[in-house]
Amino acid sequence: MTATRQIPLELPQRTAMGLEDFLVAEANAAAVAWIDRWPDWPGPALTLYGPPGSGKSHLVQLWRARSGAAVLDGASLAAEAAAGGPGPEPRTAVAVDDAEAAAGDPAAERVLLHLHNRLAQAGGHLLVASRRPPARWPIALPDLASRLRAAPAPRLSEPDDALLAAVLVKQFGDRQLAVDGATIDLLTRRIERSFAAARAVVARIDRECLARRRRTVTRSLAARVLDAEGAAAPAEFPGGE
Repeated sequence: MTATRQIPLELPQRTAMGLEDFLVAEANAAAVAWIDRWPDWPGPALTLYGPPGSGKSHLVQLWRARSGAAVLDGASLAAEAAAGGPGPEPRTAVAVDDAEAAAGDPAAERVLLHLHNRLAQAGGHLLVASRRPPARWPIALPDLASRLRAAPAPRLSEPDDALLAAVLVKQFGDRQLAVDGATIDLLTRRIERSFAAARAVVARIDRECLARRRRTVTRSLAARVLDAEGAAAPAEFPGGE
């Protein structure tokens, strides 16, 4: 009888967001230090910025766990503005992920400004995450621009080779896939240097392993996956930055 290839099941992969799941390196150390420093910030706001997949959303979730913050996003502020509301009633800590999505929309900007001011008056804190620092946002409201640009803005960079390799090893381990150093070296050389790309390529390799009924990732299997779908994983990956 001819052996048939198993069709892999698309099982949900939970993204771990605990402190033990975040790898600290030079690329993100400054941002992590600011999160660790809370609530001893010099002002009411802090901005984290960096490219997709650099770990901003993970740090937002770590801060949420420490501070009890409500977590919003820039698009929700725009929706709040469209509905004519003044914005959500804050706790003493609020994080806005992808906050740049509100920039350039005066109504959404007013919601963000109102949120900042209410938190400042209450002695609370606002954590803002975005791809670019507020100084490069197209902010229409001068008051919002001055408040956000006065806040510390640590940058998260793309991971270096050592950090990218560690992320790949952890991603394979989370999926209970065995992998050797030669395979990690190959992937580190050929994929885009981002956490998002690492997650994406490990997910593709996991699907291939499921199809082949194996839990060991060889260099040749990884090379076939890269060759079949392109050497670089996509810059975007659902499930956070």
